[in-house]
Amino acid sequence: MSDAFTARLSPKAQDVLTALPDHARQIVRDVLDIAGRDPWAFPPFDSRDPEGEDVRSASVGQLTAVYWINRPAGRLYVLDLIWLGQVP
Repeated sequence: MSDAFTARLSPKAQDVLTALPDHARQIVRDVLDIAGRDPWAFPPFDSRDPEGEDVRSASVGQLTAVYWINRPAGRLYVLDLIWLGQVP
Protein backbone atom coordinates (compact mmCIF):
# COMPACT_ATOMS: atom_id res chain seq x y z
CA MET A 1 0.00 0.00 0.00
CA SER A 2 1.25 3.46 -0.91
CA ASP A 3 1.48 6.36 1.52
CA ALA A 4 0.67 8.82 -1.26
CA PHE A 5 -2.35 11.08 -1.05
CA THR A 6 -4.93 10.64 -3.81
CA ALA A 7 -6.39 13.72 -5.51
CA ARG A 8 -9.98 14.72 -6.12
CA LEU A 9 -10.90 17.63 -8.35
CA SER A 10 -13.54 20.26 -7.68
CA PRO A 11 -16.14 20.70 -10.44
CA LYS A 12 -14.36 23.89 -11.53
CA ALA A 13 -10.96 22.17 -11.70
CA GLN A 14 -12.54 19.27 -13.63
CA ASP A 15 -13.95 21.72 -16.20
CA VAL A 16 -10.53 23.31 -16.65
CA LEU A 17 -8.86 19.90 -16.98
CA THR A 18 -11.34 18.85 -19.66
CA ALA A 19 -10.56 21.95 -21.74
CA LEU A 20 -6.77 21.53 -21.57
CA PRO A 21 -4.67 20.11 -24.41
CA ASP A 22 -3.26 16.61 -23.92
CA HIS A 23 0.24 17.74 -22.94
CA ALA A 24 -1.20 20.05 -20.27
CA ARG A 25 -3.31 17.22 -18.84
CA GLN A 26 -0.14 15.15 -18.54
CA ILE A 27 1.50 18.01 -16.60
CA VAL A 28 -1.52 18.10 -14.27
CA ARG A 29 -1.18 14.35 -13.64
CA ASP A 30 2.56 14.72 -12.97
CA VAL A 31 2.12 17.69 -10.62
CA LEU A 32 -0.63 15.96 -8.64
CA ASP A 33 1.47 12.80 -8.46
CA ILE A 34 4.36 14.79 -6.97
CA ALA A 35 2.03 16.67 -4.60
CA GLY A 36 0.40 13.41 -3.55
CA ARG A 37 3.73 11.99 -2.43
CA ASP A 38 4.65 15.05 -0.33
CA PRO A 39 1.75 17.53 -0.13
CA TRP A 40 3.76 20.03 1.93
CA ALA A 41 6.60 20.24 -0.61
CA PHE A 42 4.87 23.10 -2.43
CA PRO A 43 4.49 26.50 -0.74
CA PRO A 44 1.31 27.65 1.01
CA PHE A 45 -1.12 29.52 -1.23
CA ASP A 46 -1.04 32.49 1.15
CA SER A 47 2.10 32.42 3.28
CA ARG A 48 0.74 35.26 5.46
CA ASP A 49 -2.13 33.06 6.69
CA PRO A 50 -0.84 30.84 9.54
CA GLU A 51 -4.11 28.89 9.61
CA GLY A 52 -4.06 28.20 5.88
CA GLU A 53 -1.03 25.91 5.83
CA ASP A 54 -3.03 23.11 4.21
CA VAL A 55 -3.96 25.18 1.13
CA ARG A 56 -1.04 24.86 -1.26
CA SER A 57 -0.11 26.13 -4.69
CA ALA A 58 1.86 23.78 -6.96
CA SER A 59 3.32 25.63 -9.94
CA VAL A 60 5.26 23.99 -12.72
CA GLY A 61 5.85 25.88 -15.97
CA GLN A 62 2.56 27.25 -17.24
CA LEU A 63 0.44 25.28 -14.78
CA THR A 64 -0.65 26.08 -11.24
CA ALA A 65 -2.76 23.71 -9.17
CA VAL A 66 -4.28 25.05 -5.96
CA TYR A 67 -5.15 22.25 -3.57
CA TRP A 68 -6.25 21.64 -0.01
CA ILE A 69 -4.66 18.85 2.01
CA ASN A 70 -7.47 16.87 3.61
CA ARG A 71 -5.45 15.22 6.38
CA PRO A 72 -8.20 13.03 7.91
CA ALA A 73 -9.23 11.60 4.53
CA GLY A 74 -5.65 11.29 3.30
CA ARG A 75 -6.31 13.05 0.01
CA LEU A 76 -5.80 16.27 -1.87
CA TYR A 77 -8.75 18.32 -3.02
CA VAL A 78 -7.87 20.37 -6.09
CA LEU A 79 -9.66 23.68 -5.81
CA ASP A 80 -8.52 25.19 -9.10
CA LEU A 81 -6.21 24.68 -12.06
CA ILE A 82 -4.66 27.63 -13.85
CA TRP A 83 -3.11 27.12 -17.29
CA LEU A 84 -1.28 30.08 -18.82
CA GLY A 85 -0.90 28.48 -22.25
CA GLN A 86 -3.34 28.61 -25.08
CA VAL A 87 -6.44 26.46 -24.86
CA PRO A 88 -7.67 25.09 -28.20
